[in-house]
Amino acid sequence: MIVGYADDVGGREALALGAAITHITGGELTVATIYPPGSPGLAVEAQANLAHAADALGDTPAEYITFESRGTGRGLSVLAGRIRSDLIVVGSGAGGRQGRITIGSTSNHLLHLSPEAVMLAPAGHVPVGELARLTLAYVHRPQCDEAVERVAQAALRLGVPLRLITLDLRTDDQGRLRDDLALAVRLAWETTGIEAESEVAEGHDVAAAMEDLDWLPGELLVCAAGEDAQPHRVFLGELAMKVLRAAPCPVTVLPRGFS
Repeated sequence: MIVGYADDVGGREALALGAAITHITGGELTVATIYPPGSPGLAVEAQANLAHAADALGDTPAEYITFESRGTGRGLSVLAGRIRSDLIVVGSGAGGRQGRITIGSTSNHLLHLSPEAVMLAPAGHVPVGELARLTLAYVHRPQCDEAVERVAQAALRLGVPLRLITLDLRTDDQGRLRDDLALAVRLAWETTGIEAESEVAEGHDVAAAMEDLDWLPGELLVCAAGEDAQPHRVFLGELAMKVLRAAPCPVTVLPRGFS
């Protein structure tokens, strides 16, 4: 995975989350700082930022890269493709609510164009050291069915429970929502043998429905790309973006066709 690092609160939280996920998965960690072209002073500052990141990580193995690009989100996407990263980790934007994710310019770019999965750390997030549960936000459509299989496989490999959630915003037939969710639970079982939990969360809006759910320390929420996403690209629809902003835990967004 690649962590987009800046020497600020969001960057340090992304770094801590990336290191924690690396320890859990056994993956390789790359820490990257992006700087604009034609800025020798900022290139030197980027190197200094990576030195701070190395001090923070201590003995955690990592590769450190500075990369020139006109935009941080674009630079991370290009760099992730070059090093064949599976996941880009970034922090919350500045000035947001503690415990929630604020979409900054970098995460906004990644959430609409990244070819890799994107993980976001909420403001103030401190990793607990182990993964407690994977939760998938489910809506009955092909991208979410693909995500059920992928996330179930990940839960099985990591040895953690899987939960599938659907939001009832009092505009849909709850019976149909529960039927769709039951089919998703069955899909997880048929593809991996894992018995997923399922919950329908009720509320007058997304934030209220998300608060209707219990969240564990060490939880990770997963969202699938929206219907308008190009193949092998992330693109979040309006509802999923509201879910992301209301989530009290780190969120991973999968690109369409993620494998």
